[in-house]
Amino acid sequence: MSKRVGPKDSELINQYRNGSEVAFEALVDKYKSKVYTTIYMIVKDRGVAEDLLQDVFVKVVHTLNADGYNEEGKFQPWLMRIAHNLAIDHFRKMKRYPTIVMEDGGNIFNTLKFSEETIEDQRVKEETHDLVKQLIEGLPESQKEVLIMRHYMDLSFQEIAEQTGVSINTALGRMRYALINMRKKLKQINVAYDKIFYPK
Repeated sequence: MSKRVGPKDSELINQYRNGSEVAFEALVDKYKSKVYTTIYMIVKDRGVAEDLLQDVFVKVVHTLNADGYNEEGKFQPWLMRIAHNLAIDHFRKMKRYPTIVMEDGGNIFNTLKFSEETIEDQRVKEETHDLVKQLIEGLPESQKEVLIMRHYMDLSFQEIAEQTGVSINTALGRMRYALINMRKKLKQINVAYDKIFYPK
């Protein structure tokens, strides 16, 4: 006969939704150590990990209050995914100017015609990097994750594979498709740019 250890996550969530702050505190106590460890393994900084730990549970509260959580019975994987994503986003925000090398070995900024022409102009540089961030945001989650871990966090493909739970070949494939997708979008942008400044 198995011994039951406390209420299930789904029960605590329902109790919290019905106004019980104690139920949410029980969820925090249950998972805060695991969430902190997951974040710390990525950011390698205790202060940052503590800040992001708070952010994770703030996001959980907002999502629960907005009735945005409906993964019945899957609270822990959902929670850990939030922690993982916030930790990776931290690098994207901190490292403003990553060097993203495309599949042909060239720097991504060399494929943006206008960035070469006025490279000394800080405003254009800022706009170019903002554009790259938008391109990254538009990628599928799995591709965006690998690209950020590789180019913002400087992880090897072995480390990426271990942290994301996939094979090295899968990690490499996701990176390849991320770069191909970004290349396609850059071509579309350059075509639009040419039409504006060099109309036929």
